Amino acid sequence: MRLVIVLSGPVGVGKSSFCDQLRELFGAERVSTSSWMVEHRGVARERDELQAAGDRLDRETGGAWVAEAVAVKASSMGDNAILLVDSARIAAQVEKLRERFGDRVFHVHLHAHDALLEQRYLARAPKHKEFATYAEVRANGTEAAIGSLAGISDLVLDSDYADARTLAVSAMAFRGEAAPQPRPLVDVIIGGQYGSEGKGNICAHLANKYGVLMRIGGPNAGHLVKDPPYKYVQLPSGTGTNKQAAILIGAGSTLWLPQLMLEVMEQGLTPQRLSIDPQAMVIDDEDRRIESGALTSIASTKQGVGSATGRKIVNRGDAPVFGPPVKLARDVPQLAKFVRDVRAELDRHFAAGKRVLLEGTQGTLLSIHHGFWPSVTSRETSAAGCLSDAGIAPSRVRRVILVLRTYPIRVGGTSGWMGREIDMEVVADRSRIPIDEFLRVEKGTISGSKRRMAEFDWAQLRRSALLNGATDVAVTFADYLGVDNRAATSFEELNENTRTFIERVERVTGAPVTLVSKEFALDGVLEKGFERD
Repeated sequence: MRLVIVLSGPVGVGKSSFCDQLRELFGAERVSTSSWMVEHRGVARERDELQAAGDRLDRETGGAWVAEAVAVKASSMGDNAILLVDSARIAAQVEKLRERFGDRVFHVHLHAHDALLEQRYLARAPKHKEFATYAEVRANGTEAAIGSLAGISDLVLDSDYADARTLAVSAMAFRGEAAPQPRPLVDVIIGGQYGSEGKGNICAHLANKYGVLMRIGGPNAGHLVKDPPYKYVQLPSGTGTNKQAAILIGAGSTLWLPQLMLEVMEQGLTPQRLSIDPQAMVIDDEDRRIESGALTSIASTKQGVGSATGRKIVNRGDAPVFGPPVKLARDVPQLAKFVRDVRAELDRHFAAGKRVLLEGTQGTLLSIHHGFWPSVTSRETSAAGCLSDAGIAPSRVRRVILVLRTYPIRVGGTSGWMGREIDMEVVADRSRIPIDEFLRVEKGTISGSKRRMAEFDWAQLRRSALLNGATDVAVTFADYLGVDNRAATSFEELNENTRTFIERVERVTGAPVTLVSKEFALDGVLEKGFERD
């Protein structure tokens, strides 16, 4: 045996979850003092009798009986074993362990503020509550003095807001044990232009390659997919394609509850599958009203995302200074069963080796900071912004997939600069696609207004590729370079004009084109070299 981890802390502090993570991540073996009393002292396996026997043994042995239980367990373990005592109740137990095992003992005390401990205790199922109130718990027996063990511990960890996995890894790293190194498991899909690049259909096509699908942003971007046909506004675009994947909505998201609950219902999502971060912002009716008039000049989709984001920033004081008070996902009763720490969920999936597809919204050139202000959106739309909103470190990124249209578009109306505009009739003539099809398709998914279209902008492509650190490129609307592309079953079968376009995209971005969307169809996306690693 090389290490004995001794845990202490009050009721409700999270000792059991902490121990579970030590066992899962580091192979720690739990020392069951209850089983030792049953086997070596003949105590009945009843809660009251075990409690009384523990108190009696503390008096008779000065707390040394716990060290004896550890020694018995250690005799059947190897030299490299990690044993876990959950938990020490009095200082004497820790002292006797140190006397017997010396510096192999590592005492960790978990702490949380009383208000949170009370909240956790009262939330327990009745069968797990010995007393009606938390005050009775704190006044009972050794629990009243449990806080004093912090003073003799090697490490005190605050469990108010940190998840159990983070606490466990932090404790072991503090001790000098190697922490698991982050693996690059995240692929980020980013729009390279002004949004509506066809990200949703690319996401749906790729969805079955991932164990986790994650979305950030808000309801100002509607993503259409073909398999199965659906318009996603709040959920990841592969939700219905890969029904086994975990679905995550990050803390940087903004939620329009009617739309979110509609999608949750229609997709049949359960609390076991969907996790919504407690700090995701909820859009209020007032947010939509504010934007309905104030942002007409920039052709906003007027979904209330910017106003809600503004309130989250400025209404951090005691009284709101802009619009109604802030409401987060954690404040909405109808979301309660879905709300959990998404960063902790990500860590759990990372530990299991699951790949994550992070879906951005809108496009790089609409970035609040790097777009053409004021005709921009209310968030940072680059890969860095998406990672920040999701709570994912850059070291986790495996790929950044930049999605771009052969002819960029913007929302109709006064939506801002977009280079050399072009009539849809011209593109229809070049591609041999009927103009009626263009007029039917090229409407905003959310706004419903006719889109503006422009010639491809090579300099802006370069700018987007560098800003996002693109590793892959997905070209969409290849049929706009010739309707004959719809018949292609491989890159080699695309027409010469399209193959030349792809070569130039690769030269300008410095990244390979690994995906091409030739049409909005079940077999509409072609792959080449995407599974290279």
